[in-house]
Amino acid sequence: MDLTNSLQKLASYRQRRSESSKEILANGLVLLKSRAYTRQGDGGWDNLEKLFLAALDQGDIEVADQCLQHILDAFPGSPRADVLQGLRMEATEPPEVALKFYDELLEADETNAAVWRRKAVVLRNMGKIDRAVEELSSMLDTFYTDVGGWLELADIYCSCNQYTYALQALSHVLILAPQSPFYFLQFAETAYLAADITLSLKTFLVAVDMTDDDDGPVPPQDSIPTGLTLRAWYGVKLCTHRLMSEPRLSSSSASNTSAPSTEKLSSLDELATERLRTAYLNIKGESPPKVDKELISVLATIIQ
Repeated sequence: MDLTNSLQKLASYRQRRSESSKEILANGLVLLKSRAYTRQGDGGWDNLEKLFLAALDQGDIEVADQCLQHILDAFPGSPRADVLQGLRMEATEPPEVALKFYDELLEADETNAAVWRRKAVVLRNMGKIDRAVEELSSMLDTFYTDVGGWLELADIYCSCNQYTYALQALSHVLILAPQSPFYFLQFAETAYLAADITLSLKTFLVAVDMTDDDDGPVPPQDSIPTGLTLRAWYGVKLCTHRLMSEPRLSSSSASNTSAPSTEKLSSLDELATERLRTAYLNIKGESPPKVDKELISVLATIIQ
């Protein structure tokens, strides 16, 4: 893992108490006790960092501190170690302590984008939304290509129901990472929340086009939509239904995105229904231990 990617991931860390971190913690204790990471080169230290984050996520501060101390001893003053120290403070100390630590780091090196972003996260968690936005905006003026920073800014705006501003932030993400269908999907969903339904429909269709495998062994129309593709088709269905039932939305796009013709809109609605029906029948026919019952219920309603 290179330094830039590692710092970006650390900068966007969130405590989630996830099952994956629970598993990493359980399996990684052997690595820690045997000190096997010291014999694995850079990969070993990456694994120790992952164990630190998993322990922090699960609230096992003792293990997290052991990992952190080994990393600090091996890499004193490194940007990654600095961010890890900050995350440790965020987990157990008052936010003002972490904020002071990040301010001191930025005073010494204002080019540390990861620290700048963590400072914005702390401010947001403190309820100081205006200051968090200000910090992120300043950071992005300097580090325009920091995709995580734009995503954080968009998420803050969404949390305040400022969807138009969120779309502006996400538009930069699409420029910087045009190969990611997930970002197009996020943009489409945000446009839907902003009531720009024609823009939302257009972007959901882009996401569909990016995730349907035209070169696969099964033609797209015969494949079973899953994951991002299923989500994108669901978005297409929501948009076509809204535009057909509320014609005024076709001419009220804040982005001036043109609506499809009535005939094309109807065709898209039928196609989306068919793709969702295919997904529904496939999911219903399976019996995995963790079937998404809510998804089945939604799809069943749509295809009726």
